[in-house]
Amino acid sequence: MARTRSILGGLLVVLLAGPAAAALRAPVTLSLDDGTQVEVQPGAAFALRSAGGHPLLATAPTAAPTVRWFTETATQLVGQFVFARQGVSEASLSTVRSARIARGIVRVKLSGAGGPSGRRKRALLSIQPEVPGAITRIELALRPRPATAPSAFALPVRCDPEATFHGFGEQYSATDQRGEAFSLFVSEQGIGRDPNLPPIPLNGGKHTTYFPMPYWLDARGFGVLVMTDRRVDVDLCRSDPQVAWVEAVSRDPLRLLVFHGPRPLDVIRQLGDVVGRPKPPPPWAYRLWMSAQGGRAAVEAKVAALQAADVPVGVIWSQDWTGVRVNFDGGLGVQYRWTADDAHYPDLAGFIANLHAQGLRFLGYANPFVPQDLGHWPVMDAQGLLLRKPGGGSYAFLSPRGLAGHPDLSLPAARDYVKGFLRAMAVDYGMDGWMSDFGEWAPIDAVWADGRDPVAGHNTYPIEWHRLWREVLDEVHPDGDYVVFARSGWTGVQRVAMIHWAGDQETDWSTTDGLPTVVPALLTLGLSGQPWVTHDIAGFSGTIAPPSTKELFQRWTELGAFTPIMRTHDGADRNNNWRWDGDAETTEHFRRFARIHDALAPEIQALAAEAAVTSAPILRHLMLVFPDDVPSRAVHDQFMLGNDLLVAPVVTEGATTRTLYLPPGEWYDVWTGTSHVGPATVTVPAPIGRPPVFSRGADRSDLRAIE
Repeated sequence: MARTRSILGGLLVVLLAGPAAAALRAPVTLSLDDGTQVEVQPGAAFALRSAGGHPLLATAPTAAPTVRWFTETATQLVGQFVFARQGVSEASLSTVRSARIARGIVRVKLSGAGGPSGRRKRALLSIQPEVPGAITRIELALRPRPATAPSAFALPVRCDPEATFHGFGEQYSATDQRGEAFSLFVSEQGIGRDPNLPPIPLNGGKHTTYFPMPYWLDARGFGVLVMTDRRVDVDLCRSDPQVAWVEAVSRDPLRLLVFHGPRPLDVIRQLGDVVGRPKPPPPWAYRLWMSAQGGRAAVEAKVAALQAADVPVGVIWSQDWTGVRVNFDGGLGVQYRWTADDAHYPDLAGFIANLHAQGLRFLGYANPFVPQDLGHWPVMDAQGLLLRKPGGGSYAFLSPRGLAGHPDLSLPAARDYVKGFLRAMAVDYGMDGWMSDFGEWAPIDAVWADGRDPVAGHNTYPIEWHRLWREVLDEVHPDGDYVVFARSGWTGVQRVAMIHWAGDQETDWSTTDGLPTVVPALLTLGLSGQPWVTHDIAGFSGTIAPPSTKELFQRWTELGAFTPIMRTHDGADRNNNWRWDGDAETTEHFRRFARIHDALAPEIQALAAEAAVTSAPILRHLMLVFPDDVPSRAVHDQFMLGNDLLVAPVVTEGATTRTLYLPPGEWYDVWTGTSHVGPATVTVPAPIGRPPVFSRGADRSDLRAIE
């Protein structure tokens, strides 16, 4: 067989000559206009390198891009979803028919037999600059489209020994997901997340999350984003140690963006350029936030107690301003509506004005549920403002508050209806913001007024829900003097978000759903383009866990002091959970760490200013600060606050020492002034009140002096 390369009018083509020629016989390298190199190999493997020779995405030579057809059933219950497929057939696109570059786009024609008809399928792999020198776009599409639309496209990414798979939105067990297989689909996190129990109705799984994102960062210095609003399934070198399968469950072509880096922080900046950056909170957000519930009198008493104890509180947030309900597990929740309970909080506007007069800010609570037995349902149902059932009528599904629906946020009238109440929260009551809860429960068979795909609509519901408060509060406070913290997310929520919190951990030490899961969640949020993060001190659910203990509260407080937003939660079992004033020792400990957080506020604000421009996390994975230090890449239970403070929280019950990793450099123990030289793994004393914190290059006697 003869193979020739010809250049005709800027067109570079690999020509396969001869009647028997049907496949590429040898690798070929093609150059994009920005200098990015694309190597195409027989068998359809390809690899990208930046103009400077930096390795980027590469696919496995032992597998080929694959198209799959199947039918799928879904079980949806209390915000969690399980999918099962049947009748799977597939076509492995392992034959390269041609590889060329035309009009600045690499075009690789692929083919492979299989699928429902068994006939040979043809596909086009297109690779082109998205942002020259920084981002490359890849698309895989069947050409022509077959009579039976595909169900999914899958790409076999190469599992190099040094490859990492950090990110995938908010994850709770680790930051590098290599060796795992899971789905990326917006859902409840779950309660307990016991791997020995089925995921539904309540348990969840290792990777169920409020904020998934089909994106990963390879610590070698590049990232990949799958551009879809449908579910993405990944098998990251688990079934086959040489292949990481990335499958978009969509009939649309597979589309990827590859971020060139070359440093991990560069990747996050490039990601932010695409998905957007959250709105920075105002300076007062970096003061202590205290959860206070139980009605106006109870909150006023708590504020007085905090002031008497000289705790430097700046924000009060009361989620029960709409009223109280008893949860199925006996804990206390809130009523799902957007109006005040005047008996519980008489003259709420006057109460908030009094807090403002004391120099305090007030935050409330809102979620998108519309319960059938509360006041919004009859109005929204009559006006057709709710998501609808496939057979007609407003869709009522099981929620934490009984049967409820969701606003159809594709309808301007529904958006205006909800925004009217959100506006009243800010204008009539004077709230400075609120918790924007939930957003993960939109039914995947709902009928939307604009006809959108309900599965994609489910994943993007968090974006539409959070967009409402963003529009309202940007209008009411054009100077940005407000705060909202959210739970749910998907690719693109960054553009409408401000702060995300880590969700509803159990009030315990469990490694699946307790305190140890918080740091990985905060780190992966940061890796995924959300720099402003927080968490509930000391957990929330308590559904299967006992009430929080003194030790748990103190250890969670220590973590909170070094988090961008330090915030407490009374928890569902708020009458029995340990609190800041549980005894004198706890109050003293809490006051000291609140003061430490206050002292760090100028540093956090400086980091926030950087994040607003670059998306750089405030709370950073070690590899972001030490990209060339390979051991840093595997650390998921400690973090950097900026570039110079290393924090290794104690998350094990009863522990009085902590083993941790110090990257290269000189490190000073903040509590003793003792110096260490890294890289090194060290075990240090860590009694309550002295969580391991190390300063790089300089002692921090200022923090040590705080009482």
